[in-house]
Amino acid sequence: MSKELVNQHYYLVSLIVMLAAFAIFFMSYERKKPQARELVTLSVMSAIAVASRAAFAMTPFFKPISGIIMITGMAFGPGAGFLTGAVSAFVSNFLFGQGPWTPWQMFAYGLGGAVAGFLYKKGIMNEERKARTALIGYVIIQFLVGPILDVCAIFTMGQPVTSAYAVAIFGSGVIPNAIHGLATFLTLFLVGKPMMEKL
Repeated sequence: MSKELVNQHYYLVSLIVMLAAFAIFFMSYERKKPQARELVTLSVMSAIAVASRAAFAMTPFFKPISGIIMITGMAFGPGAGFLTGAVSAFVSNFLFGQGPWTPWQMFAYGLGGAVAGFLYKKGIMNEERKARTALIGYVIIQFLVGPILDVCAIFTMGQPVTSAYAVAIFGSGVIPNAIHGLATFLTLFLVGKPMMEKL
């Protein structure tokens, strides 16, 4: 089997896994039978997340979008966080460009929102403890959301998948992920508590 076919095989399998995860999150959220008021609020939060990404279009990697998504997950639960993340990534890519990376971004941003919602329910993230919550947000980006997007680069850049290539991609993603994490940290630290009070 050629290396190109192997790469396509890995990409197809990963895409199927992500679609299955989407289905699980969407069905679990649908079972809650959310009220129209909550759906409208999630739509507004998705619009704010998209606007926050667009507003910082000129600053590479510094995007507050994940912080807004995490706040939504904290306020309305993991399912709402995942939904907001997935929708925000999809809609914002109409501005930044759709491509094979879109489902990866939808999954990564959604997972960040879901994890924040789960940690909030456990009392680990809390708007009253701004510094700790912001730091956890940074960690989620640096060690979960960012690496998922790095995996996307490994499978979608058309190069043979080797361990050396994977190490190079993950290494080159450290600084962009740190900048994205910093934007998330500042968003949670500066606007997390006021937004949570409103929501």
